[in-house]
Amino acid sequence: MKTLIKLKIERFFENEAEYFVATSDDLQGLVAEGKTIQEAIEIAEDVAKGLLALEKELNDSLQLQAVPSQFEYPLIMEV
Repeated sequence: MKTLIKLKIERFFENEAEYFVATSDDLQGLVAEGKTIQEAIEIAEDVAKGLLALEKELNDSLQLQAVPSQFEYPLIMEV
């Protein structure tokens, strides 16, 4: 079953370097950092897979939202 996990992505600047951190209210413990938005999303997907596998192993009680028939998805482009 496909599930929808909403990510919050924050942009940070430290020592003149930009980076992005992805977290989720849908999946406790999901934190991923990347140099780009895409990298943070890819790492978040890997972290989510690990967290879901661990949760299933421990108690299989996690309630996630199924992918709805329609939802918003931002398209981020450099122009």
